[in-house]
Amino acid sequence: MQHPSRRPVPARQAAVPARPPASRAPRRPARRKLKSQPSTLLIAGVGVLFVLVVLFVGGVLAILYASGDLDTKSNEPPSAILARDGLILRDGSDIWALPPDQLGEAGFALVDGDPGFTFNSTQLTAYLQNAKPQIDVPAMNAGVRLQNGQVVAVPAVDGRELDVLGTVSQLSSDPVEELSDGALDLVMLPVYPTITDAKPLVAQASALLSSAFTVQGYDPIRDEWHNWSAPPEVWAAWLTSAPQATNGLALAFQIAGPEAFLTANAVFGDERYIDVETAIDTMQTALANNQTTVTIRIRHNPTQYTVQAGETLAAIGEKLGMPYPYIAAENSGININALSAGEVLTIPSQDVLVPLDILPSKRIIVSRSQQHLWAYDNGQVVFDWAISTGISTSPTALGVFQIQSHEINAYADQWDLYMPHFMGFYHPGPNMDLWNGFHGFPTRSGGYLLWTDDLGHPATYGCVLLSLENAETLYNWAEEGVVVVVQA
Repeated sequence: MQHPSRRPVPARQAAVPARPPASRAPRRPARRKLKSQPSTLLIAGVGVLFVLVVLFVGGVLAILYASGDLDTKSNEPPSAILARDGLILRDGSDIWALPPDQLGEAGFALVDGDPGFTFNSTQLTAYLQNAKPQIDVPAMNAGVRLQNGQVVAVPAVDGRELDVLGTVSQLSSDPVEELSDGALDLVMLPVYPTITDAKPLVAQASALLSSAFTVQGYDPIRDEWHNWSAPPEVWAAWLTSAPQATNGLALAFQIAGPEAFLTANAVFGDERYIDVETAIDTMQTALANNQTTVTIRIRHNPTQYTVQAGETLAAIGEKLGMPYPYIAAENSGININALSAGEVLTIPSQDVLVPLDILPSKRIIVSRSQQHLWAYDNGQVVFDWAISTGISTSPTALGVFQIQSHEINAYADQWDLYMPHFMGFYHPGPNMDLWNGFHGFPTRSGGYLLWTDDLGHPATYGCVLLSLENAETLYNWAEEGVVVVVQA
């Protein structure tokens, strides 16, 4: 799943020790070097020198991050500082700023007279609440890491969170004094980690980190495997700890690590992709079960096709392995009965024909030209049978499909046919209840068998016909999810 791009909040400095509840930040923060500088602006004024990092969110300058030194010796009134430098928010040596022309967003206004400014506590509260996710420092649970080839426990780190109401109350009590050095000191509350000791996880992590973590991607459409392996020194950095109901503590992945790894490595250069969020969930489950190998599905986006001279929609469907009603439904604005060379069609994702979870070990191949079926289990042929596919006026569609239903004796009322050991593997069109599938020799209302001498050449209205014995065998062998490939 792709998400729209978003510029990250500039990196914060290393966490500082938590202060007691409702504490005020120190008035003279130590000078600290800026760690991230997407855009910088040097501000110099009377007694003020610091560096600003500008952050745009949705095209609006929201809150700015900086690190530096604010001199408290200025004799300027707060209104002069607000007019020149804007609103400064400070948590120790972490500094943010709002430019003068955007003071109104935080409820501030410059006015004539003493003290030269006013602020609206309701607007300031809303502004700080919106800025809170950028200001808060999450607590870090104790975890593990790989150090010189050995797994060691990593101590927990306390966090801090902005007390919005406390900060507004602090400013309201004495606005002039609070802004006397040009900064609003934020009231910060301590946030404590859930897990403070990860030593019990060291042995488990040591065993797991003896091998790479491997993500196996399977493409059921192309029957291809792709492997992405993170060596121990890479995936060790992803580990953290998490509470668990059964034994109280478990290893888990910090999402950012595997997310960045998969985004960088699972790249195909065509319409294929992986669902990163689902992949990470699968990896988390594997880690909880002490496994370092997972299998995920490679998926396909819709594609484009340019019509060639003389092509019909049915011919294009055969060529691309997509029943033509699906293409028609995706291109409602095109006259499908009179295609023109050069017209561009949207071809649905092939995943629409393979909607269930995949069983990579089993696969069924149907050949229309040879009127034959081969079934594979772990790459070995287990069944090799003559079959019958659809007649020329109602052919079995070409493409990659999937067993999706089992019915011991299905009934087709349009043909008055009972079809034993029926397994549906595709709908002829979207939003249709009708199935085409595998079945044994059918019967009509009179009870006599049909097509018993027709195996080996087309006979059906789109289904794949087998003998009664073979139909029952395949019915019991092929679970829902098994891929079916119909070839020309």
